[in-house]
Amino acid sequence: MNDTRGNPSTARPSLDALNRGLIEGISKPLGLNAGFDVPEIIRSLTAGLAQDNERWLEIQNRYYRKRLELWAAYAQPKGAAPPPPLVEPDPADRRFRAPEWREAPYFEYLTQSYLLTARWLREVIGSARLEPHAKRKLEFLVRQFADAMSPANFPWTNPEALKLAAATEGDSLTKGLRNLAADLDKGMVSMTDETAFEVGRNLAIQPGTVIYQNDFMQLIQYRPATDTVFERPLVMVPPCINKYYILDLQPENSFVRYAIEQGHTVFMVSWRNVPREMGRATWDDYLEHGVMKALSVAGEVCGGGKVNALGFCVGGTLLGAALAVLRARGDDSVASLTLLASMLDFSDTGELSVFVDEAYVAQRERDFADGGLLHGRELALTFASLRANDLIWHYVVNNYLKGRTPEPFDLLYWNSDSTNLPGVMYAYYVRNMYLENNLRAPGKLTMCGVPVDLGRVDLPAYVLATREDHIVPWRTAYASGRLLGGRIDFVLSASGHIAGVVNPASKNRRNFWLNPTLEADTERWFAAAVSSPGSWWKHWSDWLARSGGAQVAARRALGGNGYREIEPAPGRYVKEKCG
Repeated sequence: MNDTRGNPSTARPSLDALNRGLIEGISKPLGLNAGFDVPEIIRSLTAGLAQDNERWLEIQNRYYRKRLELWAAYAQPKGAAPPPPLVEPDPADRRFRAPEWREAPYFEYLTQSYLLTARWLREVIGSARLEPHAKRKLEFLVRQFADAMSPANFPWTNPEALKLAAATEGDSLTKGLRNLAADLDKGMVSMTDETAFEVGRNLAIQPGTVIYQNDFMQLIQYRPATDTVFERPLVMVPPCINKYYILDLQPENSFVRYAIEQGHTVFMVSWRNVPREMGRATWDDYLEHGVMKALSVAGEVCGGGKVNALGFCVGGTLLGAALAVLRARGDDSVASLTLLASMLDFSDTGELSVFVDEAYVAQRERDFADGGLLHGRELALTFASLRANDLIWHYVVNNYLKGRTPEPFDLLYWNSDSTNLPGVMYAYYVRNMYLENNLRAPGKLTMCGVPVDLGRVDLPAYVLATREDHIVPWRTAYASGRLLGGRIDFVLSASGHIAGVVNPASKNRRNFWLNPTLEADTERWFAAAVSSPGSWWKHWSDWLARSGGAQVAARRALGGNGYREIEPAPGRYVKEKCG
């Protein structure tokens, strides 16, 4: 790439290229991924506004008055006192905090104009009389548009980027273009320094071995860290849309390591990043050859007794469905269930619901009628778009406009390490869970040849939700627990979907809420809940110990009863990248 330092005539085309790349490489995928019929949305909005002309005129007149105030404020004579802001950004909004946004009237005006327009758009949508799902979709689309059009996202309207470009004689722009080219080739915005991490080197390094594998998963057994262990092993089922090592990041925040140190023999399902030829694999395949096979193998290795089971996110949905199948078959080999930020009841799926309606699901069913893969990047972009300012545009500005390399962060490295899903399995999942919420209805679904009823899953269950979860709303996780037939301990952790779960006990951060009475109403439950400081990990460990069985000598040789060591953990499957 040519050096643009000290040469404005060559720096300008680079900035133009950067603008084009940002629009085409970032904004377009966001819009396409939403799967929205924009003309239909506009027609619905127009019809909705027409039902309340007075409210519409009130919003418009207020917006015009504020516009005139803004223009008048910045038309004052030179040297006049700067006008007070008409619109204050949200306290959590980091985009306009730098002093450069206030040092020149031009950039102050851009900020105020943008915030005023964004507020006007929200008011317009908020006042429209629309069907609830259509309104949620429109609110989401408008937020994506407003976030994308922020003056912070473009080099000519970002004073921080311009100041840095001048200070570095264009070098920051050159580096930014290189970063943009690399990310466009990769298909994702880089959120962390990916050279800082490697699975098996400084992530997923808990000692263990793969003792079983098939086309769907590898099963890892970890080496004990104590002289004695509970006789019943613990089988962990992570989400199949990401890699398992969210539960085994670095030693200081590894949930796997913590469980082992508490005296549990831990087995981990490592889902395969499926190849194209497995595009016709089904939901039942994931239950039979994934979850239920893992439970069976762990039980055999540890002497044929009962096991404890844990599921996280989609892994919890798979695990709950698998246990319902086992109960229908008369199998009671699982002693306890832990669900971490998981949904069994999909009555309220939060902002993810904007992506799923009959038109979207029918299209996906047509797309995957003959098999095929849902690429991991599509799901990753969907989840990132729920918090676009934090998970997309922040890195667009930092990486491309300022030419910087993101800081190393293990959670974000994991977040970018996507996994492909079989298209048939995905289409079944979104229809029967997200769209029709069939799993919650006893006998509505037949899985692995038997009708399933979550109410027959009558074992003790520890149900954890996180209060700020934007993927699994905590009230939905609460409702999910109430579908089960056994004794439920519901725990609400502070923070979000990942940070609320990966919260090491040793750091004593955040808090969690407890209330032993499972009220029908979530607000009553929370009002009576007691807050406890620190991580929920210790509370869960004490709970699980009651289902662990007797203490026995730790198994120094891994595998056994016909299962042998295949390869060291973390195994091959977790290292396979999306093609």
